[in-house]
Amino acid sequence: MTLKTAIKTTVKTAAVGAFLGAFSVPLVAQADVTLSTSNDPNFVLGAQVTELLTHERESLRALETDTVAQMLASFKPVPKPQPPVKVDYTRDFLADVSAASGGENWECLTQALYFEARGESVKGQFAVAEVILNRVSSPKFPNSVCAVVTQGTGKKFRCQFTYTCDGRAEVITEKAAWRRLGKIARLMMDGAPRRLTEGATHYHTKAVNPRWARAFPRTASIGVHYFYRMPRA
Repeated sequence: MTLKTAIKTTVKTAAVGAFLGAFSVPLVAQADVTLSTSNDPNFVLGAQVTELLTHERESLRALETDTVAQMLASFKPVPKPQPPVKVDYTRDFLADVSAASGGENWECLTQALYFEARGESVKGQFAVAEVILNRVSSPKFPNSVCAVVTQGTGKKFRCQFTYTCDGRAEVITEKAAWRRLGKIARLMMDGAPRRLTEGATHYHTKAVNPRWARAFPRTASIGVHYFYRMPRA
């Protein structure tokens, strides 16, 4: 080989080596990147999450303002539990209670207390209110105060509360008593504790001795009334 030929061969070899060397690193790097992304589950999951969030964002943008407001209004906050209603069975306590009012059931309860127990002590009046509300809570009786109070009305002396079927007109003449009993009715309907009669659903004055009282457990004696609970099966 001549010197000239050897020089040409060396230059050609160097040139080829330089050309391959210039592309070897990027090709390897490109192969590494392709391999890592196609086999990395985090990369694939991230792409899916991004696509999902983009879709949700576009959907929310498409909603009208009124629709969003309606959706937000449908989520009502959970009401905070109310503190228990505290009562004291005295006239002084009732004197400090604000004037009461209410709907039909409040009026029915106030009327029942007026005609059934306005001559009783305050404690006795609360006890009669307990009986009426205990009946409302029982599946054996109607489920509203007015329905409980008027049960059997129309059949003389065969109703549940005598004043509703004794043939006499119900006339409110003692306004102060009505206002006081209205407060009791309101307190009881608002959740005052029923702790006086131990779940009683019946009562009668001590001046009488009804036959059913022999079979019913007596739970309390308050003022001029005895109180009873229905026999349990």
